[in-house]
Amino acid sequence: MPIATSVLDLIGNTPIVKAQHLDTGVCELYFKLESQNPGGSIKDRIGLQMIAAAEARGDIQPGDTLVEGTAGNTGLGLALVAQQKGYKLILVVPDKMSREKIFNLKAMGAQVVLTRSDVAKGHPDYYQDLAERLARETPGAYFINQFGNPDNPAAHEHGTGPEILAQMAEVGGLDAIVFGCGSSGTMTGLSRCFARLSPHTELVLADPVGSILTEYINEGTLSDKSASWMVEGIGEDFLPPISDFSRVTKAYAISDKESFLTARMLLEKEGILGGSSTGTQLAAALKYCREQTTPKRVLVLVCDTGNKYLSKMYNDYWMLDNGFLEREQHGDLRDLILRPFSQRDTVVVGPDDLLVTAYQRMKLYDVSQLPVMADDQLVGILDESDALLHVYGDEARFRDPVSTAMVSKLDKVDVRAPIEALLPVFDRGHVAIIADGDHFLGLITRIDLLNHLRRRVE
Repeated sequence: MPIATSVLDLIGNTPIVKAQHLDTGVCELYFKLESQNPGGSIKDRIGLQMIAAAEARGDIQPGDTLVEGTAGNTGLGLALVAQQKGYKLILVVPDKMSREKIFNLKAMGAQVVLTRSDVAKGHPDYYQDLAERLARETPGAYFINQFGNPDNPAAHEHGTGPEILAQMAEVGGLDAIVFGCGSSGTMTGLSRCFARLSPHTELVLADPVGSILTEYINEGTLSDKSASWMVEGIGEDFLPPISDFSRVTKAYAISDKESFLTARMLLEKEGILGGSSTGTQLAAALKYCREQTTPKRVLVLVCDTGNKYLSKMYNDYWMLDNGFLEREQHGDLRDLILRPFSQRDTVVVGPDDLLVTAYQRMKLYDVSQLPVMADDQLVGILDESDALLHVYGDEARFRDPVSTAMVSKLDKVDVRAPIEALLPVFDRGHVAIIADGDHFLGLITRIDLLNHLRRRVE
């Protein structure tokens, strides 16, 4: 491969790989690895196109401030291009965006404004409306407006689409493509491209449950009621101005749970680390493939890399918290313990360990308290307050053993006690220590109980 002169030269020309270990019925399934773009997603393409086209028109020049609202990877693509071309960038993002994406954006120099993810278009805190308002209020700012910007679909009509068709020509062509829709740029651009160059290719939409798009495609009705979903970057509660759904023949509504589990299966079966929307699209692609009675060559987009979701759908504890993974149920307080000691999931510390070691484990595992175990016996508990009170005024005490700061008088709750028995413990500001006789089973925190109650409602 030739040596590139800029990271922007690496956008596009992403590889395609054939599925080998998934049940695809009579079909062949192919993955377009947009995760291999330098910014980690398909949105690198539109980030480059929208900024380059604005430059060509004379709308912006280096040093200007760009503003955009993004619920997914468009912000990362824009941040990559803005950084390389010398623009300031303000991004408004909903608060469901993964921490990895937010850290990535800030590391590339973007200013991130968090807003609510539980409001619809028209609300002043809706991410697109807020971005448009910030652009108006910021002197000299340029509003990218991916949802209404024709340069968005143009990137896929003239770039991604012909690229896919050239690659798939090696295996005899493309019969169907499965994609998600956020701004609708990918769908609209590919639709226009295939209408000219591959009119027989079927367009299939993968949509989160809660989005209005599945009903619109399958039934022809446009609902004004949407719900929330946790998959990032796809699904809508309105029709974007640049959207053209006229050639989309079928849509599948995929739940968050199925999306996340399917993405994890993709990594387990095919070694491909995809993001949350990839799980949605693969789940829809598998449904489509298994419904077919004649062989077809089907392509699905791996829109971004799963590296951006390691703290969420690739985190077993996050999945358990949200009810997406199942654990054996016992009908007692064990069902509320997120990290059971019997499975060696509980983060613990020894009485002879140093307080600095305990502090580092709290930080690493994002916990506020540690059971103190001598062999398999619980001998105390150490929380942030215990550590703080011990070392405050004499930081050298971080070198003291845990036993000097831990609480050894333990207030245990029997595993067979009712859930109500947890409330007095929490009211005292403590964590609930769950035991079966002398056997320590694990801890229950306030958030564990809240998660349990929420799952019961769902």
